[in-house]
Amino acid sequence: MAADSPLFLQRDQPPGVPPLALTGERTLPDVPEENYWFRRHLVVYEWIAQRLGGRSVVDMACGEGYGADVLARTARCVVGVEANSEAYEHARLRYVRDNLRFARDMVETFAQSADTVVFLQTIEHVRGPGEVLEHFKRLAPTAYISTPNVLTLAPKGAERSGNPWHVHEYHAEEFRALLADHYAEVELLGLFHARKLRAHELALRAGWDAVHPRLRLTRPFYDRFTPAIGVRDFALHRSPPADLDRALDFVAVCRA
Repeated sequence: MAADSPLFLQRDQPPGVPPLALTGERTLPDVPEENYWFRRHLVVYEWIAQRLGGRSVVDMACGEGYGADVLARTARCVVGVEANSEAYEHARLRYVRDNLRFARDMVETFAQSADTVVFLQTIEHVRGPGEVLEHFKRLAPTAYISTPNVLTLAPKGAERSGNPWHVHEYHAEEFRALLADHYAEVELLGLFHARKLRAHELALRAGWDAVHPRLRLTRPFYDRFTPAIGVRDFALHRSPPADLDRALDFVAVCRA
């Protein structure tokens, strides 16, 4: 359900907004083949947006900009920080709100303080995560930080996934320990499949992957199934440590 070829381009962009290519470094909206990963990220942004209550926010490594735009629906003001020039230019042109702006900068050097830092699905890309977390703590008293669970991201028996953009992938307790070294309070939640994705997960356990190729249904099925995935097909839970091992992603609420 993931696509990582640069041949995949965003569709139907507004006039004057250059489409971005899907390279695997960041997820994108408006690419049907990427919809699973986009919705998996979007549901966390929407959950955070419900908790901002008019606060000022910095969305670090904001990528295409869709998440900063979601946060700006409820935040007092949002700055989306992105180092990549193409992603920055795209975000600046596509997402226009009075309380939203974009800055081309590195997460390690952006220095504007705020009430909240948001840093989703990026810490696994970072060398020296401790220094980055200390920087965030100086900027804001609260941070929302997420990362994929290596136990469900990597192939069974492998120590890590094959994503070339990832420097380090985390287990739940390793991720919690890293954050606890820098924040006084760390609450860790897990993201799980729900609704039709949960049904698909159960079908895979029952042998669906052996059935659809024989019936020549693979392409027709996933051409319809993947674009139909929505945010309600994921669920974010406060789970006991043992259950977090089954999570897709970890979402941490950190307070200095």
